[in-house]
Amino acid sequence: VDKSRSRETQGTGLGLAIVKHVLLRHSAQLLIESTPDVGSQFSAQFPCGIIATPQVATA
Repeated sequence: VDKSRSRETQGTGLGLAIVKHVLLRHSAQLLIESTPDVGSQFSAQFPCGIIATPQVATA
């Protein structure tokens, strides 16, 4: 990573790339909505049945 770039932009830009690859491995989609001068909204859409519910241990 270019140190001068990360200092200027307050980050390396790797976060979104990592998220994209994780979502692809889980057959999910990365959805991005962006409005100039307002901001961007990022969300993930997973296929039905891919998210498991946590198992609770019983004593």
